Amino acid sequence: MEKEIISSRQFTIVTFLYSIGTAILIIPSSITGAAKQDAWIAASIGVLLSLLVIKLFLTLANQTPSLNFIEANEKILGRFFGKITAICFLILTFLSAGELLYFIGIFMKTEVMPETPTLAFALLFSIIIMYAAYLGIETFARSAEILFPLFTFIFIFFVLSITPQITFENIQPLLEATKASMFYSIARFMSIFSFPLIVLLMLYPTGVNVQPSAQKGLYIGAIFGGIVLVTLIVLSILVLGPENTASRTFPSYALAQRISIGNFLQRIEIIMAFMWISSIYIRTFMYFYTTVVGLAQILKIKDHRPLIIPMGIIVIGLSQIVHPDIVHSTNYNNEIWPIFSFIFTILLPILLLIVVVIRNRKSKAQNNETPQQETENDNQKV
Repeated sequence: MEKEIISSRQFTIVTFLYSIGTAILIIPSSITGAAKQDAWIAASIGVLLSLLVIKLFLTLANQTPSLNFIEANEKILGRFFGKITAICFLILTFLSAGELLYFIGIFMKTEVMPETPTLAFALLFSIIIMYAAYLGIETFARSAEILFPLFTFIFIFFVLSITPQITFENIQPLLEATKASMFYSIARFMSIFSFPLIVLLMLYPTGVNVQPSAQKGLYIGAIFGGIVLVTLIVLSILVLGPENTASRTFPSYALAQRISIGNFLQRIEIIMAFMWISSIYIRTFMYFYTTVVGLAQILKIKDHRPLIIPMGIIVIGLSQIVHPDIVHSTNYNNEIWPIFSFIFTILLPILLLIVVVIRNRKSKAQNNETPQQETENDNQKV
């Protein structure tokens, strides 16, 4: 199969939409429950700290510029341990793909079409994901280019439309949250926003045409994605209030329901749903694509396409059993997911970097010893 390459501009757009992902639905309630009206401060700190996470990912990726993340595991840790860590990472991405299909189903059933089973939505959405995976990453990147201006336009319209309903008293008093609640809120935010960015190492550096521009694109996309999420959190608190935001499953959708322009333009929240579905599509695809391509590389299969349909069928079934109800899903994302993702998206890259540094130092020491030994041998001969 020919190697697919995307432009740095496309990579930036994919990063932007991917970083928003499912966070656009669940982040406001998740961190507002702990930090209350200071949730936007926790999110802002989380965006800044995420730049360090991106630096970690880029540093690791630049150590193996000709390999993606799955291949780098085997290269750095060896065949046995590298495959074990790669398989554990793919379990994370596969579970995440199934969970996002669950979110699509539960969102549509709860807010849009309550009489339709969640399986129907998961099936339809997975067909799109599988077809995109079959067409390849270049076609996927072009679709992201099409979705980006639509997403941006709808988001700007959304912000301007909901601004008249802002109540600044909802965000007062400032800095009332405890240090513990702020820490938990920052950790939850980063676990959903920046930790999953490691999946983009399946595209960078091997899948982009200009690597220096792609590095900047990763920062730019993540920063603007963070701005979108912080804006949504601020608006949720200012319009709905911290208690109401924390109690709702999808507070950003509740915001869209409140849009009313001149008592004429109303009930347009389903149009706003396009914004959320677009970002969730990008993240679900990347999780599924990473799983399929990574599994093909572990099994030494040159073309990943034969794995798309069987893995797609499995992920549809997984989406129906991954969470028994929305309460279980909320507890998982608040308590388990931050720890689970931290192990495989932060600790694993740090481990890989440590191994690379140790190997580089040993190789330099050996290279320095070799000329000295040659000089001593020459002196002995003389």
